[in-house]
Amino acid sequence: MNIEKLKQLYKKYELTKDDVFKHAHYVIITRSGIDKIQGVAGIKIDYEVIKCETNFAVIKASTDKLSTFGSALKGNTFKDGNTNSWYVMEMAEKRAMSRLVLKTCGFYELGVFGEDESEDFKRK
Repeated sequence: MNIEKLKQLYKKYELTKDDVFKHAHYVIITRSGIDKIQGVAGIKIDYEVIKCETNFAVIKASTDKLSTFGSALKGNTFKDGNTNSWYVMEMAEKRAMSRLVLKTCGFYELGVFGEDESEDFKRK
């Protein structure tokens, strides 16, 4: 990970210590941090529903330069799904948004992820 480049991105997108935390193996940006980056960068996102079922959803998020996907699978445990929320469409949207914003702004290439991308990425 390029710490110097990461510091430059934190400054550019006005992130504070409340917007970022260290996970076991990754740097994680909070939901509010993702929103802040999106606002500063002026990223307009278009969403497309790929699949929407009771327990499973896939959303495609796109800008004029990049697209990515987010999904959510409701399970009784995280062994048989990747969320325990009944709001699978909303979870898929948040995951797609996080990925798109971080990819667009250069965080993904540094190994930084959004907290919504995995239940494992929640702040302890």
